[in-house]
Amino acid sequence: MSKRDYYDVLDVPRTSNEEEIRKAYRRLARKYHPDVNKEADAEAKFKEVKEAYEVLGDPQKKAQYDQFGHADPTGGMGGAGFNGQDFGFGDIFDMFFGGGRRANPNAPRQGTDLEARMHIEFKDAIFGSQKDIIMVKAADCDNCHGTGAKPGSKPEVCSTCQGKGHVESIQNTPFGRIVNRHDCQQCRGKGKIIRDKCASCSGTGQTKKKFKIPVTIPAGIYDGEQIRISGEGNPGVNGGPPGDLYVTIFVRKHDFFTREGYDLTCQIPLTFVQAALGDEIVVPTLDGRAKLKIPAGTQTGTEFRLRGKGVPRARGYEGDLRVQVKIVTPVNLTEEQKQLLRDFNRLSGEYIHEQNDNFFTKMKKAFKGE
Repeated sequence: MSKRDYYDVLDVPRTSNEEEIRKAYRRLARKYHPDVNKEADAEAKFKEVKEAYEVLGDPQKKAQYDQFGHADPTGGMGGAGFNGQDFGFGDIFDMFFGGGRRANPNAPRQGTDLEARMHIEFKDAIFGSQKDIIMVKAADCDNCHGTGAKPGSKPEVCSTCQGKGHVESIQNTPFGRIVNRHDCQQCRGKGKIIRDKCASCSGTGQTKKKFKIPVTIPAGIYDGEQIRISGEGNPGVNGGPPGDLYVTIFVRKHDFFTREGYDLTCQIPLTFVQAALGDEIVVPTLDGRAKLKIPAGTQTGTEFRLRGKGVPRARGYEGDLRVQVKIVTPVNLTEEQKQLLRDFNRLSGEYIHEQNDNFFTKMKKAFKGE
């Protein structure tokens, strides 16, 4: 099978300059790198792209290839890849993707974050409160102080990888020297070996403990909101900082009040007499009682607003309490009460007749589509 033209491999014209060839190579090498592309022929394409760049990326080899093509006695190769340097898959991956792929196993690392749930009362969500949450989480072992080693001893640097956590093997290929890296089997990628493990933590350096963590509930928090508590997650590794704790708040429903944004709402029953004649009633609020004046002739469903009796806001502002009145129809009337209502109905018959005429007139128009 004949080799493809190197310019076709890199998908560049023959007039391309060194920078254009380099950019094309970086793009294709990223695309076909075996650590990124899992297709069956990815490695073969990666090697083909690498071979093409070794020739076209070198001015001397490029000039020979432009003159002789693949018929050049040296095949356009003439030595190790990348201008005589040794590169491995790991090196190339780091070069293209920003490095740090093989982190130092002994470097400080931040601990993992934790999540928890907390159920609070409706009033606590409105005005805020201070609560405690009990968490079972990892902590440095008290016996070995987090080293994992038996007291009086300490972890040793792995003699196989010299503390790096990985070892290298070099393979000579027609395309140059390939350096492969893999986790050290002796220390399992940790860079350290614990000969005498701590009996309390079995060499992990950590144990599970129960903690009581204070949680500040801000006033006005919504159901489902999350509170972040810095530094209350799992402990860091190798001296790194701890993670954070995220507490999701669930607010229990109130028997009387409901929340709508920064306002609170409730319903208050009124008798027929109170609604007709007016009255001054006492309304419960979350922080006590308040008086509400009911004007004469109030209709059922009328809403009144008590300023500042809702949910506290920032900068001192507060929502309102919206009170909706419901006129209650009396039941189980005595005969005397019934007669009084009959007398009332007779005395107010003309007024009711006028109201009914007006109502039925509107209803007839609605049926006619007027």
